[in-house]
Amino acid sequence: MKTLRRTLWNFRSIILILVTPLLLLPLPLVIRTKEAECSFVLLLMAVFWMTEVIPLAMAAMLPAILFPIFGIMKSSDVAREYFKDFHFLLVGVICLATSIAKWGLHRRVALRLVTLVGVSPVWLILGFMSGTAFLSMWVQNTSAVAMVMPIVEAVLQQILKANEKQILPVINVESDGHEEKMKEPSRYVKVHFRPSVPAACEANKRDRMVCKAMCIGIAYSSNIGGISTLPGTSPNLIFSEFLNQMYPKCNCINFGNWLLLCFPISLIMLVLTWLWLYWLFIGSDFSFLWQCGGEQTEKERAAKKVIEEECKSLGPMSSQEIFTGVVFLLMVLLWLTRSPGFMPGWSSLFPHYSGYITDATVALLLGLLFFIVPAYGPQKKYGTTTDQIILFLLQPVSMISWREFQESMPWNVALLVGGGFALAEGTKVSGLSLWVAELLEPLGDLPVLATITVACIIVTTVTEVTSNAATITIFLPILSALAEAIQVNPLYVLIPTTLCTSFSFLLPVSNPPNAVVFSYGHLTIMDMVKAGIGTNVIGVLATLLAVATWGVPLFSLDTYPDWAPVYPGSNSTSP
Repeated sequence: MKTLRRTLWNFRSIILILVTPLLLLPLPLVIRTKEAECSFVLLLMAVFWMTEVIPLAMAAMLPAILFPIFGIMKSSDVAREYFKDFHFLLVGVICLATSIAKWGLHRRVALRLVTLVGVSPVWLILGFMSGTAFLSMWVQNTSAVAMVMPIVEAVLQQILKANEKQILPVINVESDGHEEKMKEPSRYVKVHFRPSVPAACEANKRDRMVCKAMCIGIAYSSNIGGISTLPGTSPNLIFSEFLNQMYPKCNCINFGNWLLLCFPISLIMLVLTWLWLYWLFIGSDFSFLWQCGGEQTEKERAAKKVIEEECKSLGPMSSQEIFTGVVFLLMVLLWLTRSPGFMPGWSSLFPHYSGYITDATVALLLGLLFFIVPAYGPQKKYGTTTDQIILFLLQPVSMISWREFQESMPWNVALLVGGGFALAEGTKVSGLSLWVAELLEPLGDLPVLATITVACIIVTTVTEVTSNAATITIFLPILSALAEAIQVNPLYVLIPTTLCTSFSFLLPVSNPPNAVVFSYGHLTIMDMVKAGIGTNVIGVLATLLAVATWGVPLFSLDTYPDWAPVYPGSNSTSP
């Protein structure tokens, strides 16, 4: 039996790939309706995405194979769903992120933010969390963590070394085979340092707790900061494109109002998570919040020295960093002012082409500049002779190369999202979304906030064992059908659940930032589980608070919009 169990475990992927379609075959073979056939595809993709028995991107190709076979959609129609406006926005954002990482702008931003809060370990945690959260608003969460963690590790090592210097040693001196205790070691004798055990254990334990809190804070803050902006996380982008696809007349989500809703959520979560990690790992004395000044400890001076050395190593700001920073600020400014809602944006300069220009247009236009603008002048790269200047004009070195862009571009996410769009369109064409909406109509008798809370808890639980992009792709069609069935503004259900998809804090495998931080060896799985439970609660409560208060007037969540369909006999429920 032991050998059989081991064999089954070793071949679990193949067994799951073969058994899952066989168990689902009664849907297309027995029921034989378009809704059942689409359900077969949906459930098959959900199982493959949740178990990751095959790569997520290849599992996303199933609609391109099965929808034409079942006669749900033509192959050409399915193919059109795999490349949307989302992908252009992703390309432009990755161009910016590639340039930020290549020229080191991320290190300068992170170090400047850290120096603002001081060098005390408690405030260092907040500084690094703030820096990571800010970076993850504009670059991928994994990239933000990978950028910050080397700096964090250098600071942590200095804190640990400073602790060793602070412990008073008991010195054993070997001389001519005799051993005696001395107050000062002689240069002619062999010295062994033996820290006093109670002091060493206590100091080492506290420093280990600081390491744990700082590392977990870096991982969590990448997700917390990412939810603030639409391009900050893949679930946000997937939600935005899903909204454009399912509700073409809905023009109520843009960069500006999303920032107004979600930036306060990020701020609340960041501060509460910082306090939660401090209480969990370091102590319950919060007097540091109102105490300031005082003499710096050895550890604080060591950390300050590392940060100062890191800042000096950067040198003056290069022209490449300045250009990248200017493009970054210009991109954010154009996103904010394209169509702010409370006033006409610059898109109103094209009145005959209303709705033609999106955030993707801005990102792609500015992203293209990184391939056009030379990184160096002719004197810097080639020299000053006429032939060298001509060579520079013919072969300039751009800010980023195509190879560098390819290494940063998450093609697997692009294909995964495309599969989700194809699946969403298939549920609409086959009538599965209407069938689900009719099935969920009895939920209209519950309070709306209770329904949303249950949905947020379910999504937060599932995303711990499934990739964030796969989770939101699975749930968006179901939750939009739920909102239509109970006659609630779809945004009132979709926005909080989209945000909760990014709250995967429990396990190292829950998302790549957790795995990157876990690989440094300061954490155990139980550390992450204990910290993640509290952070999940903080995230869900902060999200529900936002959508129930300032989110209502921002998106008119208390009314059922005219851009959403109305089904005969649906329950009418208002928040």
